[in-house]
Amino acid sequence: MKLMKLYKIKKSKIDKKGRGLYASKNIIAGTKVIDYVGKIVTNKQIEDSDKFDNSKPIYLFTLNKRFTLDGDFHWNTAGLINHSCKNNCEYEGKGLKIWVTAVKNIKKGEELTCDYGFGYDKDYKQFPCKCGSKNCCGYIVRAESRWRINRKFAIGKKRRS
Repeated sequence: MKLMKLYKIKKSKIDKKGRGLYASKNIIAGTKVIDYVGKIVTNKQIEDSDKFDNSKPIYLFTLNKRFTLDGDFHWNTAGLINHSCKNNCEYEGKGLKIWVTAVKNIKKGEELTCDYGFGYDKDYKQFPCKCGSKNCCGYIVRAESRWRINRKFAIGKKRRS
């Protein structure tokens, strides 16, 4: 019996010029959706290489103090998952492996999204967000740092009527 993949590749609604992954059937929260694959490189290789700079898309996951997973390869289907400030999946890992897990129930036909978790630094404006969610701050910055860009995301801040 052949298992049906949980996703299919289609034109993205978030990345208008690119593709994304969409649920090919209903996915229950907690389900492992896809492995994030690539080549394991040393952190020193990343520092020394021109391949890894902020002017290009970034597909890097720090695995530990010494190694990083470079997922910038056409055979890394999980690399097609787009960022959303209201993500329905998240990246998880153990040892030298990374995978994508559903964090909420996802309906068939819904685009799979993750929070890329970029830090808030001097380069944050290089990465505009196009997710369109209500809690989007306009840039691909991890949820815990979005308040730095827009005060309405501050935890515990009360709205004035």
